Amino acid sequence: MDGVDAEIARTQEERRRMEEALAAGAPMAVSSVTFDTDLYGGGGADPNRFAGYDTSIPASEDDAAEEDTEAANPAPRRLAAYTGHAIAAADLPRSADDDGLPKRSQRIIDREDDYRRRRLNQIISPERHDPFAAGEATPDPTVRTYADVMRDAALQKKKEDLLREIAKKKKEEEEKEKKAAAPEQPVATTKRRNRWDQSQDSDAGAGAKKAKTSSDWDAPDATPGIGRWDATPGRVGDATPSVRRNRWDETPTPGRMADADATPAAGGVTPGATPSGAWDATPKLPGGVTPTPGKKQRSRWDETPASMGSATPGGLGAATPAGYTPGPTPFGAENLATPTPSQIARGPMTPEQYQLMRWERDIEERNRPLTDEELDAMFPQEGYKILEPPASYQPIRTPARKLLATPTPLGTPLYAIPEENRGQHFDVPKELGGGLPLMKPEDYQYFGTLLNEEEEEQLSPEEQKERKIMKLLLKVKNGTPPQRKTALRQLTDKAREFGAGPLFNKILPLLMQPTLEDQERHLLVKVIDRVLYKLDELVRPFVHKILVVIEPLLIDEDYYARVEGREIISNLSKAAGLATMIAAMRPDIDNIDEYVRNTTARAFSVVASALGIPALLPFLKAVCQSKKSWQARHTGIKIVQQIAILMGCAVLPHLKSLVEIIEHGLSDENQKVRTITALSLAALAEAAAPYGIESFDTVLKPLWKGIRSHRGKVLAAFLKAIGFIIPLMDALYASYYTKEVMQVLIREFQSPDEEMKKIVLKVVKQCVSTEGVEADYIRNDILPDFFKHFWVRRMALDRRNYKQLVETTVEMANKVGVADIVGRVVEDLKDESEPYRRMVMETIEKVVANLGASDIDARLEELLIDGILYAFQEQTSDDANVMLNGFGAVVNALGQRVKPYLPQICGTIKWRLNNKSAKVRQQAADLISRIAIVMKQCQEEQLMGHLGVVLYEYLGEEYPEVLGSILGALKAIVNVIGMTKMTPPIKDLLPRLTPILKNRHEKVQENCIDLVGRIADRGAEFVPAREWMRICFELLEMLKAHKKGIRRATVNTFGYIAKAIGPQDVLATLLNNLKVQERQNRVCTTVAIAIVAETCSPFTVLPALMNEYRVPELNVQNGVLKSLSFLFEYIGEMGKDYNMLSLPYLKMPSWIEIWFTGRLLPLLLSTWL
Repeated sequence: MDGVDAEIARTQEERRRMEEALAAGAPMAVSSVTFDTDLYGGGGADPNRFAGYDTSIPASEDDAAEEDTEAANPAPRRLAAYTGHAIAAADLPRSADDDGLPKRSQRIIDREDDYRRRRLNQIISPERHDPFAAGEATPDPTVRTYADVMRDAALQKKKEDLLREIAKKKKEEEEKEKKAAAPEQPVATTKRRNRWDQSQDSDAGAGAKKAKTSSDWDAPDATPGIGRWDATPGRVGDATPSVRRNRWDETPTPGRMADADATPAAGGVTPGATPSGAWDATPKLPGGVTPTPGKKQRSRWDETPASMGSATPGGLGAATPAGYTPGPTPFGAENLATPTPSQIARGPMTPEQYQLMRWERDIEERNRPLTDEELDAMFPQEGYKILEPPASYQPIRTPARKLLATPTPLGTPLYAIPEENRGQHFDVPKELGGGLPLMKPEDYQYFGTLLNEEEEEQLSPEEQKERKIMKLLLKVKNGTPPQRKTALRQLTDKAREFGAGPLFNKILPLLMQPTLEDQERHLLVKVIDRVLYKLDELVRPFVHKILVVIEPLLIDEDYYARVEGREIISNLSKAAGLATMIAAMRPDIDNIDEYVRNTTARAFSVVASALGIPALLPFLKAVCQSKKSWQARHTGIKIVQQIAILMGCAVLPHLKSLVEIIEHGLSDENQKVRTITALSLAALAEAAAPYGIESFDTVLKPLWKGIRSHRGKVLAAFLKAIGFIIPLMDALYASYYTKEVMQVLIREFQSPDEEMKKIVLKVVKQCVSTEGVEADYIRNDILPDFFKHFWVRRMALDRRNYKQLVETTVEMANKVGVADIVGRVVEDLKDESEPYRRMVMETIEKVVANLGASDIDARLEELLIDGILYAFQEQTSDDANVMLNGFGAVVNALGQRVKPYLPQICGTIKWRLNNKSAKVRQQAADLISRIAIVMKQCQEEQLMGHLGVVLYEYLGEEYPEVLGSILGALKAIVNVIGMTKMTPPIKDLLPRLTPILKNRHEKVQENCIDLVGRIADRGAEFVPAREWMRICFELLEMLKAHKKGIRRATVNTFGYIAKAIGPQDVLATLLNNLKVQERQNRVCTTVAIAIVAETCSPFTVLPALMNEYRVPELNVQNGVLKSLSFLFEYIGEMGKDYNMLSLPYLKMPSWIEIWFTGRLLPLLLSTWL
């Protein structure tokens, strides 16, 4: 054993040295990491050592049978596994809805966080008393009044406070008991025992330790015994046994102290004691051999149950007690491997039970505990040490995995076929009559009564009304657009007839439905909005109900949901009045739940915007000065903050009053109130900028004291308030206050708190942008610490920090100039972190775009070009726009100074155009379009012509995104170099573009049609007319494009082509297109005809249109009339000479036709004439 201990000590020492090296930052050599070559291969291991072995174990018998089949018939298996190429599989047609991307869940609850889900915990309160409707009459006792609501709120608050106090007191008592029960620690000179140490000097007469089933503190009256944590050892003989023995306890021997309360049994063995080392073995018969006192204690693995072998008691041992459980442990035939009749004949047994018994015996045989002999045979004799189990270890006494530990068929009735219940539901939607839409399973609890087949005549008037409302709401929620429109109109028109109670009692629970989707919520909110207009003052008893459902919309992440919520609350305020709104929301102002207070504050801000701030000022003053609860003061001040955020500069007339209401909060005793006060002042200052500094005079001193005394979140809020107030000051005061506050800001530059960093950056930006701050002060006092603490890689990883840092740096550059900022960051363009390089590039782009490159000297210019080339080539992420925009901005700002670097830049572009990555090729083509103008300024026309030829050769690109960028680059070169100097010549370029027009990718279509239109506008004479007609036919298909920009460019191109080759052929093509069925195509065609008329004069188009109107086809006549209408609208005053020519159209039979559009279009035509 000494050798084993030495080996363990050596291994531990090596591990300790390795951990110290890693903690010190030393690199770890890969060669030092080794593995067992005899198991994992490598080194000199035999590569064929696993031959003949199975490398995996089948999970089930079916898998094993399948593997056997594969081994027997390998060829058919390979044929069955043959699949098509991945590219062919990608081209397989899919449904219109299946775009191959993961679908975004439409349910609201799936995208909500835990905070927003708290809306589901809110309760829709009962109806409340309306004092305006009742007048002086005594309210109905069943209706809750304002006093009842306030009383319930006070009781609920007292209950919460009491529960909190009880929990606090209980915790204090527990801590006090622990301190009292803990013994004093004596001064010990010996080493403290480890939990794994074997006690060598324990008293030989000491009794066995007791296993504890509960905490030591649960039995404070017990005499201290030997325990792991006990400092003062107690006498075992005086101990009060309070817990039962553990299975790890030693079996009592004559030399040891026995339990005082042990009940004698046959053989002197305490009943229930498990022999040492037999874990889950069946207890042996009493009267076993008692260990000899001087004999060495046997290991727990030494003893294998002899009576049962590896069998688990079958028969009745695991059965539900039925009269035979107290019988003896089965012997005899049950020890055999195969069950015999004597074992299974003890009761009725099904085949399943029999099979389960076989499986259980097999599992027990495989999973029985290994003995020491077996372990010695498996492991080498050296290198392993047998460890004693922990003192606190307690094995499972009653395994829950026993297969037979289920009720046996003894006494179980036989199976009987149940009778069919035809009215039972199986989640199959039932067909609803009356044209109602299908009902979703989650809608049954709300609309389930519609499934009852009852005659409406047998229902009461109230039930009939509810049934009618439910039908209309079901149509709105699940119906088709026509059904929805009709149902919404009926609900709006009959709102007062239905009544506010029945309507809201059905609508509001639907909005609280957990499975509600975005579209469904939008429709139901629209129903409430329409109904509010009709009900008007009848909604007063239901104001709080509506607010409980609508207030969560105010904090929804969807902007349009927030707008809908504000609109509903605004209309509700106008319908119910200020007094009702205050009475409804007053109990929620000091609610215990922060979620309720937050939504209530936002709702009050909407009420203020609807009814005016002056109406709410007295209430706000009372709430913000509440002495009873800090929650009320907090909510009142937050209302002021939300009013400032929502109304913006509209708070200016009331700014002084609002500041006076909340200024006392800066010195409030509660930290949260101080924080929200400072944030509210910041919101007011931001809303009032650049006016209103006089209103903040009274708060400057408390804010100034606060930033010097507070830390953490409170300091961040105070700094934010000062940051928004300083820009309102005159230049002299702004300069003084900036220098004073900058000391605190520079100290907080090194704060690890992310929120503090954002606020510090924002305040620095605001202070630097004020007029009184000098450039030298920023350059000398702020920039060194600013770049030291903020321009680090970690700032580029958080998007919010990234954006704020770039904005602050750009603001500093506006004060100190380009050279100071760019000179400090230009070296970072070669940083190994790509997000950091991207942040540097974006900063340089914005600085150079704002201020130009005149301050950049020759050396800095070289560093800048070198850095952007490196950053451009080394990027790997998908966000390529930052690098492209930065490259383009720098090159355009440098202008002619970039001429020496153009060959190197173009060489990089050509090399990247040949890259195997599509993203790299696309980026290179995009860069050409950014720098083409600068190449023209540098008179590098030959270089541009060479790039044009290179791009022409890449027009066979297979990736549409890359092809679109190549077309865009060609368009930029054509625009700059002109038609005559373009290489390749236009007569060769345009025929190459014609087949590309058939490409249906939007980017390709847009860039290609722009390029064709530019050639048609400036170089139509270089291309034969036959080619232009081919392009006209291709352009007709482009009129079907979904993107409006493509259709607009196509229509303009028809005008250019008509101007180039004459209107006759183009017009014939367009008039034929009026016969198609697709409406959008016909509309675009009429626009193209109008543009041709404007380009080639109306007299070339009107005769053909009049002749086409004689075709007796509805679409053609409609198209001609639309063309005439749009033509006269488009050409304006040019059409005054053709009015008399078009008047006969007003006398056409279209006027007397029933067809509505046929009557409307001549009317529009007469309007434009």
